Amino acid sequence: MTKSDKVNFCMETLVKLYPEIPIPLDHKDPYTLLVAVLLSAQSTDVRVNQITPLLFERADNPYDMVKMSVEEIREIIRPVGLSPMKSKGIHGLSQILIDKYQGEVPNDLEALEQLPAVGHKTASVVVSQAFGVPAFPVDTHIHRLMYRWGFSNGKNVVQTERDAKRLFPKDKWNDLHLQIIWYGREYSPARGWNLEKDIITKTIGRKSVINQYLKSKY
Repeated sequence: MTKSDKVNFCMETLVKLYPEIPIPLDHKDPYTLLVAVLLSAQSTDVRVNQITPLLFERADNPYDMVKMSVEEIREIIRPVGLSPMKSKGIHGLSQILIDKYQGEVPNDLEALEQLPAVGHKTASVVVSQAFGVPAFPVDTHIHRLMYRWGFSNGKNVVQTERDAKRLFPKDKWNDLHLQIIWYGREYSPARGWNLEKDIITKTIGRKSVINQYLKSKY
C-alpha cells in the first residue's frame, strides 16, 4: 500500500466505526469547554466529567467564576490533580475574558494561547470543538497511533501535529482527531493492546511496531 492508500484506509475505517463522534468532555458552551479542557491536563476525561458539574453549579461563566477565590476553585477541582496551577489559571483567564472579551471566549487560536494555563493543545481543542475552526490537537492517543501507523516519527507532539495536518485533508481534521482518540482508547491502547482487534495497525501499521508486539506475545 502506498502512503496515500494507508491514509485513505485509515480515514474510511474511522468513519465506519465512528460515523457520529461524541465529544469526550461534558460542556454546554465555549467557556465550560475551555475550563473542562484545561482541567483535563494530566487527568482523565472521566474524572473531569465528575468534577465539572460541581464547579459549574457554582460558576459556569467567567463573571461568577471570578466571584470565587482561587482557594475555593482549588478545593473543588483538587481531585483532577495540579489544582494549584489550574485554579489560578481558571480564575485568571476568567478575569481576562471579562476585561478583554466582554466575557466571551475568543475563537482565535493565538488569543486563546495568551490566556493563563492555556497551551496550544487546549486552544486547539476549543477552536475545533466549540467553533468548528480546523485544528488537530494531539493527545497521547493520537501521538501513539500516528507512530504505530507509520504516519509520524514519534519524536514529539509538535512533529506529530505537523505530520497529521500534512497527511489528512483540512476539512477532516476536527472529526479525525476525535475519531483517532476514540479508536486509540477502544482498539489500540498503550496497555493491554491486542493487535488482532486493532484492524488499522494490523493492516497498515509500522512493521517494527508489529514485530515488536508479536515478539512480546510469542
